[in-house]
Amino acid sequence: MIQSMTGYGKASAVFHDKKITAEIKSLNSKSLDLSTRLAPLYREKEMDLRSMITTALERGKVEFNLWIEKEETQAIVPINASIVETYHRQMLALSKEYGIPEPDDWWHTLMRMPDVLTRSEVENLTEEEWIVARGVAEAAIRQLVEFRIQEGTALQRKFQEKLDNIATLMASIEPYEKSRTEKIRQRLLDALQNIPEVEYDKNRLEQEMIYYIEKLDISEEKQRLANHLQYFRQTMEEGHGQGKKLGFIAQEMGREINTTGSKSNQAEMQNIVVKMKDELEQIKEQVLNVM
Repeated sequence: MIQSMTGYGKASAVFHDKKITAEIKSLNSKSLDLSTRLAPLYREKEMDLRSMITTALERGKVEFNLWIEKEETQAIVPINASIVETYHRQMLALSKEYGIPEPDDWWHTLMRMPDVLTRSEVENLTEEEWIVARGVAEAAIRQLVEFRIQEGTALQRKFQEKLDNIATLMASIEPYEKSRTEKIRQRLLDALQNIPEVEYDKNRLEQEMIYYIEKLDISEEKQRLANHLQYFRQTMEEGHGQGKKLGFIAQEMGREINTTGSKSNQAEMQNIVVKMKDELEQIKEQVLNVM
């Protein structure tokens, strides 16, 4: 079963006073193009997270975010009282020493001084918190993979429909293919009869007509196209990671359809070829989104 490269996943968990959230989304890409945005506390684990994502997703343009939301009371930056006291004491001493007037609004002045509203504690990532954060990341990735599988199932149904349409269209060429042989023969004979006093070798003419008709024969193209259609179906059943291979098969299908078109010298056959090209183009557009 194939998977789409398009997907989205999001998961959250609460750890003490924090809400840890992971969000991941992916689009189609020729290879894995991964970008991450992590809360500063989790940056030391970036390589672990990248390895986890790379193993699970393999291909796609992937964006992964992991952030923290704290309770309002915890999110408020506290005033550093010891720094305020130090600034106040130094400013009073300078005012007395140099005769500088004290500020009219002490609070306004002190709150503008460096580091007054800076947290003094350094937060370290504990193993307990990392287990929770990693679980959140894994849950978001699983959700994205499930999304990809659902999208892949829908893509596979679409591909099956288009493959069936191409096979039906190719089969519909057969009646015109059989009738055109006699039409070609008759057209050549009529052309010769319209040329007065021309003698020709009937055996040589027959040989030339056989050669000409064989050059327009599309039996091999039909057989190869049927093989490509079957191979495309088999490849879809092989599992995910077959997107590039399906793209190559679609290219081969296009070659056989184009050759059939170049050999088609009847309007009805050429119209059918145009319809097959339209069905194949829709496959090519969607196969770019297959992982």
